[in-house]
Amino acid sequence: MKVDLTKPITLETKPIIVGQQAPEFCLAKLDGRIIDDVCLKDFGNSIKVISCFPSIDTGVCDLQTKKLHEEYGNVEGLYLLNVSADLVFAFNKWCGANNIKNIFMLSDYRDHKFAKDYGVNILHANIIYRSVFVIDQQNTVRYAQLAKGVSEPLDFYSIKQAINKLLDKDI
Repeated sequence: MKVDLTKPITLETKPIIVGQQAPEFCLAKLDGRIIDDVCLKDFGNSIKVISCFPSIDTGVCDLQTKKLHEEYGNVEGLYLLNVSADLVFAFNKWCGANNIKNIFMLSDYRDHKFAKDYGVNILHANIIYRSVFVIDQQNTVRYAQLAKGVSEPLDFYSIKQAINKLLDKDI
């Protein structure tokens, strides 16, 4: 089946919404030479920012990941989780090329369960739609944003407002 990403797309399920409990997930992460699972529960009582994108090998996804990492990659009490269906090896290559360490690059390549549960799986393509979810310490969704189009950037100002509200910081 041909999927034209320049035309309006269809998501397989409805996206999760503010106020909803974040669905548990386990995603693949490459740690050295070992592919291991990382689950939502592993981040305990912390704030989680889940940055979703189609592929790290595109300019908009690259920018999204770098921008959020620069802003929130080292904030105490907050975990930035980058999620796509890319293979973990693509993440490893990207991190090496950008000299970025200690970053959570998580892959939903196995069964696309994360994308389906969070409502960001593009129907017939198994690509994750560009989006961000801010999850509080009790795993309640406090902010959700889907890009206007799969190739459109996110509204980073609104994301920053939502995160800073949870961190109890001014912009």
